[in-house]
Amino acid sequence: MRISGFSFARNAVKLDYPLEEALRSILPVVDELVVVVAPGDPDDDTWGLVESLDDPRLVLVEGVWDDSRRQEVYADLTNRALERCTGDWCLYIQADEAVHEDDHGIIRGRCAELLDDERVEGLLFDYLHFFGDYRHIQPGHGWYQREIRIIRNGIGVRSVRDAQSFRYPDQTRIDVAPARARIFHYGWVRHPRFMQAKVEEFWSHRLPREEVEARYGGQEAFDYGPLGRLPTFEGTHPAVMQERIEAMDWSDALREEDPPGMERTQLHKDERWKYRFLTAMTRLTGIDLNHTNHGKVLDI
Repeated sequence: MRISGFSFARNAVKLDYPLEEALRSILPVVDELVVVVAPGDPDDDTWGLVESLDDPRLVLVEGVWDDSRRQEVYADLTNRALERCTGDWCLYIQADEAVHEDDHGIIRGRCAELLDDERVEGLLFDYLHFFGDYRHIQPGHGWYQREIRIIRNGIGVRSVRDAQSFRYPDQTRIDVAPARARIFHYGWVRHPRFMQAKVEEFWSHRLPREEVEARYGGQEAFDYGPLGRLPTFEGTHPAVMQERIEAMDWSDALREEDPPGMERTQLHKDERWKYRFLTAMTRLTGIDLNHTNHGKVLDI
Protein backbone atom coordinates (compact mmCIF):
# COMPACT_ATOMS: atom_id res chain seq x y z
CA MET A 1 0.00 0.00 0.00
CA ARG A 2 1.22 3.49 -0.91
CA ILE A 3 -0.05 6.85 0.33
CA SER A 4 0.58 10.05 -1.60
CA GLY A 5 0.51 13.35 0.22
CA PHE A 6 -0.46 16.40 -1.81
CA SER A 7 -0.92 20.12 -1.34
CA PHE A 8 -0.62 23.52 -3.03
CA ALA A 9 0.56 26.95 -1.98
CA ARG A 10 1.04 30.54 -3.09
CA ASN A 11 2.32 33.53 -1.06
CA ALA A 12 2.51 31.25 1.98
CA VAL A 13 5.64 32.96 3.35
CA LYS A 14 4.33 36.47 2.84
CA LEU A 15 1.00 35.70 4.52
CA ASP A 16 2.61 33.68 7.35
CA TYR A 17 1.00 30.33 6.62
CA PRO A 18 2.44 27.40 8.60
CA LEU A 19 3.15 25.62 5.32
CA GLU A 20 6.40 23.98 6.37
CA GLU A 21 4.75 22.62 9.52
CA ALA A 22 1.76 21.38 7.49
CA LEU A 23 3.95 19.42 5.10
CA ARG A 24 6.22 18.04 7.82
CA SER A 25 3.15 16.91 9.78
CA ILE A 26 2.24 14.36 7.09
CA LEU A 27 5.70 13.31 5.93
CA PRO A 28 5.82 10.36 8.38
CA VAL A 29 2.58 9.04 6.86
CA VAL A 30 3.24 9.33 3.12
CA ASP A 31 5.41 7.57 0.53
CA GLU A 32 5.57 10.66 -1.67
CA LEU A 33 4.65 14.32 -1.22
CA VAL A 34 3.43 16.30 -4.23
CA VAL A 35 3.34 20.07 -3.75
CA VAL A 36 2.22 22.54 -6.41
CA VAL A 37 3.52 26.07 -5.89
CA ALA A 38 2.04 28.89 -7.95
CA PRO A 39 4.13 32.03 -8.58
CA GLY A 40 3.27 34.70 -6.03
CA ASP A 41 4.35 38.24 -5.25
CA PRO A 42 7.99 39.30 -5.78
CA ASP A 43 8.65 39.45 -2.03
CA ASP A 44 7.50 35.85 -1.44
CA ASP A 45 9.61 32.69 -1.62
CA THR A 46 7.17 29.86 -1.08
CA TRP A 47 9.00 27.76 -3.67
CA GLY A 48 12.24 28.05 -1.70
CA LEU A 49 10.47 27.15 1.54
CA VAL A 50 9.05 23.94 0.10
CA GLU A 51 12.32 23.08 -1.61
CA SER A 52 14.13 23.43 1.74
CA LEU A 53 12.32 20.32 3.00
CA ASP A 54 15.05 18.48 1.08
CA ASP A 55 13.26 15.14 1.20
CA PRO A 56 13.61 12.50 -1.55
CA ARG A 57 9.85 11.94 -1.44
CA LEU A 58 9.15 15.55 -2.43
CA VAL A 59 7.73 16.20 -5.91
CA LEU A 60 7.72 19.97 -6.43
CA VAL A 61 5.58 21.21 -9.32
CA GLU A 62 5.12 24.73 -10.68
CA GLY A 63 1.49 25.80 -10.89
CA VAL A 64 -0.35 28.48 -12.85
CA TRP A 65 -2.29 31.16 -11.01
CA ASP A 66 -5.28 32.23 -13.10
CA ASP A 67 -7.07 35.20 -11.53
CA SER A 68 -10.01 34.74 -13.89
CA ARG A 69 -10.85 31.47 -12.13
CA ARG A 70 -11.53 33.37 -8.89
CA GLN A 71 -11.68 31.04 -5.85
CA GLU A 72 -11.80 27.96 -8.10
CA VAL A 73 -8.11 28.47 -8.83
CA TYR A 74 -7.49 26.75 -5.46
CA ALA A 75 -9.20 23.60 -6.74
CA ASP A 76 -7.28 23.87 -10.04
CA LEU A 77 -3.95 23.83 -8.20
CA THR A 78 -5.10 21.02 -5.90
CA ASN A 79 -6.13 18.93 -8.90
CA ARG A 80 -2.78 19.54 -10.57
CA ALA A 81 -1.12 18.05 -7.47
CA LEU A 82 -3.63 15.18 -7.34
CA GLU A 83 -2.89 14.27 -10.96
CA ARG A 84 0.75 13.65 -10.04
CA CYS A 85 -0.07 11.30 -7.15
CA THR A 86 0.79 7.64 -7.62
CA GLY A 87 -0.38 6.12 -4.33
CA ASP A 88 -3.39 3.95 -3.59
CA TRP A 89 -4.67 6.69 -1.27
CA CYS A 90 -4.09 10.45 -1.47
CA LEU A 91 -3.77 12.47 1.75
CA TYR A 92 -4.52 16.16 1.27
CA ILE A 93 -3.18 18.87 3.55
CA GLN A 94 -3.71 22.60 3.15
CA ALA A 95 -1.10 25.20 4.02
CA ASP A 96 -2.79 26.10 7.32
CA GLU A 97 -3.53 22.57 8.55
CA ALA A 98 -1.53 19.95 10.46
CA VAL A 99 -1.85 16.32 11.51
CA HIS A 100 -0.93 15.26 15.04
CA GLU A 101 1.80 12.65 15.36
CA ASP A 102 -0.49 10.64 17.64
CA ASP A 103 -2.69 10.05 14.59
CA HIS A 104 0.02 8.93 12.13
CA GLY A 105 -0.34 5.25 12.94
CA ILE A 106 -4.13 5.51 12.96
CA ILE A 107 -4.15 7.01 9.46
CA ARG A 108 -1.88 4.39 7.93
CA GLY A 109 -3.77 1.67 9.77
CA ARG A 110 -7.14 2.81 8.43
CA CYS A 111 -5.79 3.09 4.89
CA ALA A 112 -4.46 -0.47 5.08
CA GLU A 113 -7.63 -1.77 6.70
CA LEU A 114 -9.92 -0.23 4.07
CA LEU A 115 -7.73 -0.65 0.99
CA ASP A 116 -9.73 -3.54 -0.47
CA ASP A 117 -13.15 -2.20 0.52
CA GLU A 118 -14.14 -0.37 -2.65
CA ARG A 119 -17.24 1.06 -0.99
CA VAL A 120 -14.88 3.51 0.74
CA GLU A 121 -14.01 6.35 -1.61
CA GLY A 122 -12.54 8.64 1.03
CA LEU A 123 -11.80 9.14 4.72
CA LEU A 124 -13.42 11.79 6.90
CA PHE A 125 -11.32 13.69 9.47
CA ASP A 126 -12.46 15.50 12.61
CA TYR A 127 -11.57 19.21 12.69
CA LEU A 128 -10.23 21.56 15.35
CA HIS A 129 -10.47 25.18 14.22
CA PHE A 130 -8.20 27.49 16.23
CA PHE A 131 -9.04 31.17 16.36
CA GLY A 132 -6.91 34.11 17.45
CA ASP A 133 -4.35 32.00 19.28
CA TYR A 134 -3.45 28.36 19.90
CA ARG A 135 -5.85 27.99 22.81
CA HIS A 136 -9.30 29.10 21.61
CA ILE A 137 -11.37 27.02 19.18
CA GLN A 138 -14.41 27.59 17.00
CA PRO A 139 -16.81 24.64 17.49
CA GLY A 140 -20.03 26.29 16.31
CA HIS A 141 -22.20 26.35 13.22
CA GLY A 142 -20.43 27.60 10.10
CA TRP A 143 -17.17 25.90 11.10
CA TYR A 144 -17.24 22.45 9.49
CA GLN A 145 -16.75 19.72 12.04
CA ARG A 146 -15.61 17.03 9.59
CA GLU A 147 -14.12 17.06 6.11
CA ILE A 148 -12.63 14.69 3.53
CA ARG A 149 -8.83 14.67 3.54
CA ILE A 150 -8.05 11.24 2.07
CA ILE A 151 -9.42 10.01 -1.24
CA ARG A 152 -8.97 6.75 -3.11
CA ASN A 153 -6.75 7.34 -6.12
CA GLY A 154 -7.79 6.59 -9.69
CA ILE A 155 -11.57 6.77 -9.29
CA GLY A 156 -12.01 10.19 -10.88
CA VAL A 157 -12.60 12.25 -7.74
CA ARG A 158 -11.65 15.92 -8.04
CA SER A 159 -11.15 18.93 -5.79
CA VAL A 160 -14.15 21.26 -6.04
CA ARG A 161 -14.99 24.94 -5.59
CA ASP A 162 -12.39 26.60 -3.37
CA ALA A 163 -10.62 23.29 -2.64
CA GLN A 164 -12.40 22.65 0.64
CA SER A 165 -13.41 19.14 -0.38
CA PHE A 166 -13.68 16.48 -3.10
CA ARG A 167 -16.45 15.17 -5.36
CA TYR A 168 -16.90 13.49 -8.71
CA PRO A 169 -16.91 15.85 -11.74
CA ASP A 170 -20.73 15.68 -11.90
CA GLN A 171 -20.78 16.85 -8.24
CA THR A 172 -21.79 13.43 -6.90
CA ARG A 173 -20.60 13.17 -3.31
CA ILE A 174 -18.29 10.36 -2.34
CA ASP A 175 -18.98 7.73 0.31
CA VAL A 176 -16.55 7.85 3.21
CA ALA A 177 -15.46 6.10 6.37
CA PRO A 178 -14.28 7.85 9.55
CA ALA A 179 -10.51 8.36 9.56
CA ARG A 180 -10.61 8.43 13.38
CA ALA A 181 -7.96 11.13 13.15
CA ARG A 182 -7.86 14.92 13.43
CA ILE A 183 -6.94 17.94 11.37
CA PHE A 184 -5.65 20.93 13.35
CA HIS A 185 -6.68 24.03 11.41
CA TYR A 186 -4.66 27.20 12.03
CA GLY A 187 -6.03 29.42 9.26
CA TRP A 188 -7.27 31.98 11.77
CA VAL A 189 -4.19 32.02 13.99
CA ARG A 190 -1.53 34.59 13.12
CA HIS A 191 -0.50 38.11 14.03
CA PRO A 192 -3.46 40.47 13.47
CA ARG A 193 -1.44 42.32 10.83
CA PHE A 194 -0.91 39.13 8.79
CA MET A 195 -4.48 38.05 9.46
CA GLN A 196 -5.79 41.30 7.97
CA ALA A 197 -3.67 40.76 4.84
CA LYS A 198 -4.89 37.18 4.58
CA VAL A 199 -8.56 38.20 4.89
CA GLU A 200 -8.19 40.79 2.15
CA GLU A 201 -6.40 38.25 -0.07
CA PHE A 202 -9.08 35.63 0.65
CA TRP A 203 -11.99 37.87 -0.27
CA SER A 204 -10.25 39.40 -3.29
CA HIS A 205 -10.87 36.10 -5.12
CA ARG A 206 -14.54 36.00 -4.16
CA LEU A 207 -15.85 39.59 -4.27
CA PRO A 208 -15.37 42.63 -6.52
CA ARG A 209 -12.30 44.60 -5.46
CA GLU A 210 -14.33 47.69 -4.57
CA GLU A 211 -16.50 45.61 -2.23
CA VAL A 212 -13.43 44.10 -0.57
CA GLU A 213 -12.01 47.57 -0.07
CA ALA A 214 -15.28 48.85 1.40
CA ARG A 215 -15.62 45.92 3.83
CA TYR A 216 -12.03 45.26 4.81
CA GLY A 217 -9.86 48.09 3.55
CA GLY A 218 -8.30 50.74 5.74
CA GLN A 219 -7.65 48.34 8.63
CA GLU A 220 -4.08 47.71 9.67
CA ALA A 221 -4.87 44.80 11.95
CA PHE A 222 -7.61 42.19 12.20
CA ASP A 223 -9.84 42.30 15.27
CA TYR A 224 -10.52 38.79 16.62
CA GLY A 225 -13.08 40.18 19.08
CA PRO A 226 -13.50 38.96 22.67
CA LEU A 227 -11.98 35.49 22.77
CA GLY A 228 -13.65 34.75 26.09
CA ARG A 229 -16.75 33.79 24.13
CA LEU A 230 -14.96 30.69 22.80
CA PRO A 231 -14.13 27.38 24.49
CA THR A 232 -10.48 26.53 25.10
CA PHE A 233 -8.47 23.55 23.93
CA GLU A 234 -6.80 21.53 26.67
CA GLY A 235 -4.99 18.94 24.56
CA THR A 236 -1.62 18.94 22.84
CA HIS A 237 -0.77 20.39 19.46
CA PRO A 238 1.22 18.60 16.75
CA ALA A 239 4.90 18.63 17.66
CA VAL A 240 5.79 20.36 14.38
CA MET A 241 3.84 23.41 15.59
CA GLN A 242 5.68 23.77 18.90
CA GLU A 243 8.31 26.26 17.73
CA ARG A 244 5.69 28.44 16.05
CA ILE A 245 3.50 28.34 19.17
CA GLU A 246 6.41 29.37 21.40
CA ALA A 247 7.21 32.26 19.03
CA MET A 248 3.69 33.73 19.22
CA ASP A 249 4.15 37.48 19.80
CA TRP A 250 0.69 39.02 19.54
CA SER A 251 -0.89 38.11 22.89
CA ASP A 252 -1.01 41.80 23.83
CA ALA A 253 -3.24 42.43 20.79
CA LEU A 254 -5.88 39.94 21.99
CA ARG A 255 -8.56 40.32 24.66
CA GLU A 256 -10.93 38.07 26.54
CA GLU A 257 -13.71 40.67 26.79
CA ASP A 258 -14.71 43.91 25.11
CA PRO A 259 -14.07 46.96 27.30
CA PRO A 260 -17.21 48.75 28.63
CA GLY A 261 -18.80 50.97 26.01
CA MET A 262 -17.00 49.43 23.07
CA GLU A 263 -19.16 49.03 19.97
CA ARG A 264 -17.98 46.89 17.08
CA THR A 265 -19.54 47.41 13.66
CA GLN A 266 -18.62 43.92 12.39
CA LEU A 267 -19.39 40.80 14.41
CA HIS A 268 -17.76 37.47 13.68
CA LYS A 269 -19.94 34.68 12.35
CA ASP A 270 -20.16 32.85 15.67
CA GLU A 271 -21.38 36.05 17.38
CA ARG A 272 -24.33 36.60 15.05
CA TRP A 273 -27.79 35.58 16.20
CA LYS A 274 -28.45 33.20 13.29
CA TYR A 275 -25.31 31.16 13.89
CA ARG A 276 -25.72 31.19 17.65
CA PHE A 277 -29.21 29.77 17.19
CA LEU A 278 -28.03 27.04 14.79
CA THR A 279 -25.17 26.14 17.12
CA ALA A 280 -27.61 25.81 20.01
CA MET A 281 -29.88 23.59 17.90
CA THR A 282 -26.96 21.33 17.00
CA ARG A 283 -26.02 20.96 20.66
CA LEU A 284 -29.63 20.30 21.63
CA THR A 285 -30.38 17.71 18.93
CA GLY A 286 -26.93 16.25 18.32
CA ILE A 287 -27.49 16.75 14.58
CA ASP A 288 -24.76 18.61 12.68
CA LEU A 289 -26.61 21.29 10.72
CA ASN A 290 -23.51 22.40 8.81
CA HIS A 291 -23.31 21.95 5.05
CA THR A 292 -21.47 18.71 4.28
CA ASN A 293 -19.53 17.72 1.17
CA HIS A 294 -19.46 13.96 1.73
CA GLY A 295 -22.02 11.31 0.87
CA LYS A 296 -22.79 8.28 3.02
CA VAL A 297 -20.65 7.79 6.11
CA LEU A 298 -20.02 4.05 6.34
CA ASP A 299 -20.04 2.59 9.85
CA ILE A 300 -16.86 0.57 9.48
